[in-house]
This record gives sequence, C-alpha cells and structure tokens, in this order.
Amino acid sequence: MNIKEAASRLGISARAIRFYEEKGLIQPAKQVSNGYRTYTENDIWRLQTIAALREIGMSLQDIAHALAEIDQGNRQGLEEYLELQQAVMYAQWVELKRMMHTTQRMIDLNRQNGALDVSHLHDLAGSARRLREARQNWHDRWNYDQQAAIHDQRVQTASPQADKPFNLYHNYDEALAQTVQWISPVPGEAGLDIGTGTGNLAGRLLHQGAVMTGIDQSREMLRTCRQKYPQMQVKLGNFLALPFADQTFDFVVSSFAFHHLAPDQQQLALEEIQRVLKASSTSRLCLTDLMFADSAHRDAYKKLASTGGDAEQQRALRERHFPLLDDVCCRLNYLGYETKYVRHNELLHTVLAVPIH
Repeated sequence: MNIKEAASRLGISARAIRFYEEKGLIQPAKQVSNGYRTYTENDIWRLQTIAALREIGMSLQDIAHALAEIDQGNRQGLEEYLELQQAVMYAQWVELKRMMHTTQRMIDLNRQNGALDVSHLHDLAGSARRLREARQNWHDRWNYDQQAAIHDQRVQTASPQADKPFNLYHNYDEALAQTVQWISPVPGEAGLDIGTGTGNLAGRLLHQGAVMTGIDQSREMLRTCRQKYPQMQVKLGNFLALPFADQTFDFVVSSFAFHHLAPDQQQLALEEIQRVLKASSTSRLCLTDLMFADSAHRDAYKKLASTGGDAEQQRALRERHFPLLDDVCCRLNYLGYETKYVRHNELLHTVLAVPIH
C-alpha cells in the first residue's frame, strides 16, 4: 500500500510516518519505476508498534533500542525497555501527587482567617522544589551493571583482613538471616525487595513461601536474579518512585542499598515504602544497611578513618550516605511505625518497623 493508505489504516498522519522514516525507525521499500514508498504488512506492524510505544511516552531513542530487541527476537530486552518506561511514568505520577498535595496545602493556607502571609506560600513552594530535585538527582555512580557478574563472589568473601579491615559486606549472611527471621513471611504473602541485586535476600524469603518481587536500577543485576530465581518477578526501578500501586505489599525489605541515597532522598524513600505497604497491622519493613548510631558516632568514626582507615573505607565515606540509625528510627516513628534494631558490627544494623498499635 502507499503512504496515504498506510496512514488511513493506522489512523495517523502521513507526516508522522515520514517523521519515523527520517528517524530510521522504519525503512519501507521504494518502487523502482517511480521511487514511491510501498508499505508491507510488516511495515504496518512496525508502525503500530512505534505508535503504541509513543503513546506510553517512550522517547524515540528508546523506541529504536526496543525495536532492535524485537528484531533480534529478544523479548526480555523489550520487556526491560517497557519496564523502564513504566518506572518513568510512576515517577511522574508520584511527583504529580506531591504537586497536588502542595497545591491543596496552599489552598488551605489561603482559606485561613486573616491576611495571607505570602512567605508561607513561598516556603511551601521551595520545599516542594527541593523534594522534586531530590527525586530527580539520583543516579548510579557505582555502575552496578559491571559488578553484577562478581557480586555474589564479593558478598561471600567479605570477611575483613588484617591489611584491609573495612568491607561493605562484612556479616552479610548474618544480616540477611536476621532480616528473614524478623519478617517471617506467611506463605503466600507479597513481599518487595528494593535494590534486590542478584536476589540473595529475596531468594531466602522465596524459600520461606513468600511471593517475592524485586526491583533494581541495574539491568545486569536483574538478569542474574532472573536466572537464579525464575519464579520471582523483577522490575527496573529505585527507591524514589516504586513502580507499584498503593498498598500492594505485605512487607518490604532492603539490604545494603538504602545508603546509596542522599539524606533528603532517604526521607522520600521511606514515604514511598509506606505508600506501597498495605495499611494493615501486620505490614512490616526491614532495612539492613550500614548506619552510624548517631551523629557523635559518625563524627568519631570519620575522624578515625581520616587518619588510620584504609583506602576503601575512606572512599566509601566519601561516596556513600550512611544514615544515622537514630534518625531513621525517628523518621519511621513519625510515619507511624515503632522500631527495633540489632547491630551486627560497628556499622551494620538491621531495623524492623511495624505499625504503632
């Protein structure tokens, strides 16, 4: 068929078809006699695919990558691009909800008796802007795609050595076992593992009968996770915009991932976790991560590390944002949870949060 017939069949304009051709997304054959383009059923299918991906807001660059995955018969690669787009849409939805909340607060301020203090509106808008920037500014500076192949080896050989006393994953198995013990899933409960990596924590909960979902920002980590636990659902995503509806999970866990967030992002992450947790007296959250006990512990630890610490320890303190344990517990209390914790070593803690009765 010609371009007019193709456009009519698809319900799009001929101009849109030409645009997709210019971008290299479709390459219809040309008639030798007159140079006119001829569109086959395969071209129509490809245009339908492009239109569908554009409809969900996917960029032309990502569409090109997605089409390449389709051409190679790689359904998993296509799914990853769809998941990435879904994560983008959830981030936009979460931000829209926050904007609606801020607007309502402005309306409430305006309805108060007396003269409106415009500075309150300005402060409110500034707070909303800082939260938006915090949500948008996260990125993976550690390139976990490259670490996926050796991640399991790293965590299993994590004992400190005399010449290298600091290790991020010291007491790894002990901490994961504590997390599983405190969560104690009832068979059939829905759980979410944030920053699941290769699925080591989620896999233990699967063996306890939980229905596990894992999210991670690393495609390669998730590919390894799928190979290890094919019965587990995994998605691309991160703490700041969890790609799930409200009140989806009975419990949420995370291990060795929370410290990748800056302090203001950590607050947003806790709010997102609360959003996807079911509003139930049995819902629970368990965070296992490196944390300072309090600000005094942080200051003393950093001072000692600056003079006697090894290179890996000093780099970790520069690049990561180990939270304060007392601050995490305080934030969770504010959100309506009571907490308890256990300390595995000088920095590693497991924190359990359950709704305050």
